[in-house]
Amino acid sequence: MPFKPKFTITPKINKALVEIERVRGFLDAVKLKDDWLADMQEKTLILESHHSTHIEGTALSLEQSQNILEGKKLKGISRDDEKELLNYKKAMDFISKYLGKDDPITESIVRELHKSTVKDVRGDKADPGNYRKIQNYVANSLTREIIYTPPAPLEVPHLMREFVDWLNKVEEVSPVLIAGIAQFQFVHIHPFIDGNGRTARLLSTLILYKTGYDFKRLFSISEYYDKNRPGYYKAIQSVRNNEMDMTGWLEYFVTGLRSQMEEIQKKGEQLIKQDAALQKIKMAGLNIRQEKGIKYLLKKGAISVNEYQAVASCIRRTAQRDLGDLIEKGIIKIVAKSPTDPTKHYVLL
Repeated sequence: MPFKPKFTITPKINKALVEIERVRGFLDAVKLKDDWLADMQEKTLILESHHSTHIEGTALSLEQSQNILEGKKLKGISRDDEKELLNYKKAMDFISKYLGKDDPITESIVRELHKSTVKDVRGDKADPGNYRKIQNYVANSLTREIIYTPPAPLEVPHLMREFVDWLNKVEEVSPVLIAGIAQFQFVHIHPFIDGNGRTARLLSTLILYKTGYDFKRLFSISEYYDKNRPGYYKAIQSVRNNEMDMTGWLEYFVTGLRSQMEEIQKKGEQLIKQDAALQKIKMAGLNIRQEKGIKYLLKKGAISVNEYQAVASCIRRTAQRDLGDLIEKGIIKIVAKSPTDPTKHYVLL
């Protein structure tokens, strides 16, 4: 029997889709500076890679994940956790190649996603890129309780074939809902021994990227789930508890995506204001070092003498002179970092 998902577009889903489309329109219209956009995309990639692997049980902190993805070598961490994180980043780079492309999603692409995600991790026990030949189980990563028994391994090939066939033929359904349906159905089939959750979230992101819903690659589909994992598991399980009706899961999925869109719009509006402020400041006749320092200040909210030295590549005396000049021009002022840290910082007036 062909795959045919069951769901209802409720007022909650419809409202979220309208909001998501509104932010999509905002992002299509807004002009963000390339360097700022690249910085935001890099931060989002770190968030997505960290949170998606963290859901599956890696013990890395967000700071550790950031350091690893920036190429730093850390001591005292699990090398498997490190590899899983780096693998996920590579998989995200892989799906970025499909931005806006009409190429069909094939089982070979799905297999490649899985292979990229679990290759060389934990002795390759996940059998990278190959459908499972044994029965597996889904356990809550926090409690280790078995919450779902997937289809038998003999059923996997034809279930995947029907699922992928549906992905390439479905019409008159929002790509956002297709991405949500795909994420659930993939997890439901659980075609691989391990790495199914990560691959499902990658597949969902791939669908959004392919259909023009990449949102300038500024959203993390996993951050929302990781911050409330019980709610994530409950939303997935709700489909099985309601005779495979995906409505509850899709409400959860679009709500999560909408929350990401709201954050993106806030960041975008903030960058627009920062750019306008920078343009005004440029009229004050700043030197190149000062422009670099102000740009850093706009991103971070404050800057110290040491930070200015690093950003502007200058000695301390030059940094102090530049900052003094900015104070005289009425562009910045001195403040304490915090009530408990009297270190001098500089902020915009």
